[in-house]
Amino acid sequence: MEVRVLRYFLTIAREGNISAAAGALHLSQPTLSRQIHEMEDQLGTQLFTRGNRTITLTESGRLLRKRAEEIVSLVDRTEAEITRPDEIVSGDIFIGGGESDAMRLLAKIARDLQGDYPEIRYRLHSGNAEEIKERLDKGLLDFGILIGDTDIRTYDYLRLPAVDTWGLLLRRDHPLAAKTAIAPEDLRGIPLLCSDQDRVTNLLSSWLGTDITECNIVATYNLIYNASVMVDEGLGCAMTLDKLINTSGDSSLCFRPLEPRLTVSLNMVWKKYQVFSHAAELFLTRVRHELE
Repeated sequence: MEVRVLRYFLTIAREGNISAAAGALHLSQPTLSRQIHEMEDQLGTQLFTRGNRTITLTESGRLLRKRAEEIVSLVDRTEAEITRPDEIVSGDIFIGGGESDAMRLLAKIARDLQGDYPEIRYRLHSGNAEEIKERLDKGLLDFGILIGDTDIRTYDYLRLPAVDTWGLLLRRDHPLAAKTAIAPEDLRGIPLLCSDQDRVTNLLSSWLGTDITECNIVATYNLIYNASVMVDEGLGCAMTLDKLINTSGDSSLCFRPLEPRLTVSLNMVWKKYQVFSHAAELFLTRVRHELE
């Protein structure tokens, strides 16, 4: 498959209409239709279900769209890095990670680096550990920020000088808000919102001394902001890391750490033998210098 044809395919998937896609690509409709039919013949599967006015992706088409987006993104990134003049430090640095206040350290480094090299841009991607590792392995990220005991043996890494603290996010008018810390017995019976990551479930279960799924779990989440809205509306209390939601000032929410204290470390990781762009190499150098 040619990258050019993958771009055609993605345009059709986006527009949902051959005529609109042909217009966007400045191609004739028969030419575009022929290219897609040839791709389907090459793959031996139908990619679109064709209606009178619109076309939709088949299951195979949805899988190809995901892979095509990754391939085209990687090609564009590689071309941009190679074709930039050597004397100009520019380009994109791709960083992915879970939600953590430790990103402030990297944000300060990124700000200082961009002050010296204003043509550098940052592409941030939020996700859980498995998603970040997958994107690292595919070359879609330069660096990943992994929280806790995620297996990093296949990566080079730097341990960040920060820890995140687990606790309970709750309304200030909740009875448990009067406590300075939350013990396992405090959670019996109260509605809880918890992360949907198995790794987190295992960690919290170990702290509780019992399977957390035996608690009153009313909702799960992968990113805390929407869960915090649920907490604010009184659905329950959220098990989360500190400093992800602003609980200062006139916020109706507060955070109480767990007792015994439960913390997790953070690592910045990248692929072994990774060939970095000049911009990413400079960023890594700055991080090393800051940590030293």
